[in-house]
Amino acid sequence: MAKFTLPANSRIREGKRFPAPPGARRVKEFRVYRWNPDAPENPRYDTYAIDLDACGPMVLDALIKIKNEVDPTLTFRRSCREGICGSCAMNIDGTNTLACLKPIEEVKGAVRITPLPHMPVVKDLVPDLSQAYAQLRSIEPWLKADTPPPPDSERLQSKEERAKLDGLWECILCFCCSTSCPSYWWNGDRFLGPAILLQAYRWVADSRDEATGERLDALEDPFKLYRCHTIMNCTKTCPKGLNPAKAIAELKKLMVERRG
Repeated sequence: MAKFTLPANSRIREGKRFPAPPGARRVKEFRVYRWNPDAPENPRYDTYAIDLDACGPMVLDALIKIKNEVDPTLTFRRSCREGICGSCAMNIDGTNTLACLKPIEEVKGAVRITPLPHMPVVKDLVPDLSQAYAQLRSIEPWLKADTPPPPDSERLQSKEERAKLDGLWECILCFCCSTSCPSYWWNGDRFLGPAILLQAYRWVADSRDEATGERLDALEDPFKLYRCHTIMNCTKTCPKGLNPAKAIAELKKLMVERRG
């Protein structure tokens, strides 16, 4: 697999150009990264001229139009189209975001679309997330409790306890944050990255979970947690407006408190 890294303009050649249909009056160019494991011309940018009067308002609408009407060989992930599933995460105009939430009109000039940076590329805009999901499994993202639940009842929380999960449970695991983090770029095999650490704190912060000590012990490692250098790219790029950097800081704070 290829590994996509930024900046890339100087190393990626120009590929095919697809003109706008005759009579198009409001035309926008989309320069899309292409990489095919079975093709010799790797990597390249293909350029598609799209009539915005015949296209939806979001970048994902343009990609779907390209796939359906212009170039069926283009490959990308998408599902919900509502900013819920995280499937269409990619780098658009230099920023990691969700294509379904990115308005075309926000981009001046041609829209440059590449896969999430510093991840192996399966094909075109599809990154290989195997490592990221393996890291998610490593933090055991489920409720762990030895105490049995009340008979015929749920494990209850107060409103105050539940409020501590706000800003955490909304994470959709699009990995925009982790792939914007230089520490994760260079140490992704050992540093868990912002997305996974936010998930780790979500369970530490849950009043119903009884494995806080075990979870913190698992993070007591020079790389898993402490490779975060508070660069804040993760918080800046999160398409859901979450703050992974704050979650990481809370984990570090708990580490210090338990030692004291």
